[in-house]
Amino acid sequence: MAHPRALRRPVFAAAASLALVGSVLLGGCAGSADSSTSDLTGNQLLTIPREDFSTFSRNFNPFSPNALPMTDQAIYEPMLVFNPADNKTTPWLASSWKVASDGRSVTFTLRNGLTWSDGQALTAADVVYTFGLQKKLLGGYTYLAGVKALNTHTILFSFNKPYSPGLYDLGAQVIVPEHIWSTISNPSKYTNPDPVGSGPYTQVEDFTTQSYELKKNPHYWQPAKQHIAGVELLAFDGNDPANLATIAGQTDWADQYIPDIQSTFVDRDPKNRGYWFPPVGSLVNWTMNTTKAPFNDVNVRKALSMAIDRSTITKIGESGYATAADCTGLTGGYDAWRDSSVASSCDWTDYNVAAANKLLDEAGYARGANGIRKLKNGQPFSFTIEVGSASSDWLSVANIIAEELKAVGVEATVKAPNWSVVTSDYADGDYDTGIVWSDDAATPYQFYQGVMSTAMVEPVGTQTTDNYNRFGDSKADTLLSEFAASSTEAGQQKAVDGLQELFSQDAPVVPLFDGPQWGAYNDTRFTGFPTAANPYATLSTRTATAVLVLTTLHPVVSH
Repeated sequence: MAHPRALRRPVFAAAASLALVGSVLLGGCAGSADSSTSDLTGNQLLTIPREDFSTFSRNFNPFSPNALPMTDQAIYEPMLVFNPADNKTTPWLASSWKVASDGRSVTFTLRNGLTWSDGQALTAADVVYTFGLQKKLLGGYTYLAGVKALNTHTILFSFNKPYSPGLYDLGAQVIVPEHIWSTISNPSKYTNPDPVGSGPYTQVEDFTTQSYELKKNPHYWQPAKQHIAGVELLAFDGNDPANLATIAGQTDWADQYIPDIQSTFVDRDPKNRGYWFPPVGSLVNWTMNTTKAPFNDVNVRKALSMAIDRSTITKIGESGYATAADCTGLTGGYDAWRDSSVASSCDWTDYNVAAANKLLDEAGYARGANGIRKLKNGQPFSFTIEVGSASSDWLSVANIIAEELKAVGVEATVKAPNWSVVTSDYADGDYDTGIVWSDDAATPYQFYQGVMSTAMVEPVGTQTTDNYNRFGDSKADTLLSEFAASSTEAGQQKAVDGLQELFSQDAPVVPLFDGPQWGAYNDTRFTGFPTAANPYATLSTRTATAVLVLTTLHPVVSH
């Protein structure tokens, strides 16, 4: 699930019902790229659309849920970068690390010569400060007993228990400069309009509500990898206009969902255009607020799951790109961990309307005279499915679910405010059901922790960065502790086997389909994008591997 350093922002898999013929115009967005090759001077900016921001507000605070795109990819950096596309880890700010044999600590060693974009040195003190600030602002890292700088380059993270996932969890945290943030009176509200970071592109220029540019960090620690002049971000009000611009050749790198991408995008210029949707560890779930009846009833969760047809959902809602999930929660990138015997022994992720009706009848949710079932308090069995308005594929999924639930006498209404409202509702527990994407991680530990750990459950009204379903099982705590305490693959697999069985028993969320990371590129103006043949990163602009792409791409120069 999401890293505890910040409120989870959804990875927007926004689709559209795209009716595109003839010429396509980019409207209402300043500074767009041109599909011609007239600007191939080597100084052209890498242009990226964002369909989830209708307007930009100048906020580059990495601790804020409203931080702008590329804050954590181009401006601030982590100590390591894990790539779920090839399961490799790239040392980044840290040159090396060592996990203690007892699993109770990790020691990171920073590279020599690290600097911030204002020229000051980046040291171990900045790392220590970052973790202190993060815990103060956002909590998390409950396993940390202490963070100590042993010298200017070495940081010791001590745990209060053996915790094998700590390496990747700590390594993924972006680091901020102490000499800047220690002077801020209210870091949680600070918008950080002129950020000082360690990343390759930190200099904010030409900022408007519709676009902004990030130019080269003048003191980057890898100057030889700053091949491109900078990045330009474009704001779009939903997926349709973002797709129009991308298909017209007005962007270089896009990761919004494009229906029928081969014919609508690639076939217009097959020499220069491509896409890649690597199946990583993330899962798209229909998440239910288990603090509310009837979602606190496991039989209801399983019955609603059986009432929906995942083949229809993936074919229509996701254009056939995704794979229907099963009852293990490990569909997709975690297939190597998946126990097929668990998947074959359950039926609650199979489409079976008759079985769903039978289970609801047996659970005491009888149909009324109007055909709508009643809750045990006599109220109609009705609820909302909340999803961000920009994500038109998930809106399609939600509408399919709502339509299919009619067959079991359940009335669902799709609610679609903007994503900032949706994530706030999820975080506070002020919602019925919603569609949530789990973050990919090196192991399934984070997924199961995020949907079943009692330690992650917060009361309604208290913001949470994970476990929006607010479900916990002490048996999961035991299995998660066994995983964390194990330093062997066999020991971790045994714990995951138990977690799969428990997930199937509890149905803490309703898994829908795997979450491939969308990505499309146009290499007319830049070359070196990751592909299935060269999976050095995913093709997503919003994940940690984006910094690998930014430091690999080369501009095309006309001669």
